[in-house]
Amino acid sequence: MMNDAELDKFRQLLQQQRNSLKDSLQLAQGSLQTVELDQTSVGRVSRGEALQSQSMAQETTRLKQQQLRDISMSLSLIESGDYGYCNICDQEIDPQRLNINPTAIMCVPCASTQE
Repeated sequence: MMNDAELDKFRQLLQQQRNSLKDSLQLAQGSLQTVELDQTSVGRVSRGEALQSQSMAQETTRLKQQQLRDISMSLSLIESGDYGYCNICDQEIDPQRLNINPTAIMCVPCASTQE
């Protein structure tokens, strides 16, 4: 079972990640602008690149929003006292795994069987 200092460390790490993701999402909003259809001002190749760039930005935004949801869930688990336990077998998740991925909700053996 984790002590209060370990939980505080993960709480701070998760909060830092959340703040960084929020900042990154704000910066990315410009990449999600609608691509103009006027081919006189933008050539076909440039327009295609712009559409591809927009598509990549949308996927990146979707992934960051999922990461924010995972972080919020992990912070809730810290507050409820359930953080660091596997959702499948209810065993403690190795702290080294949480250091690598503080939003992990499964221990390594359970995560391996889920893949």
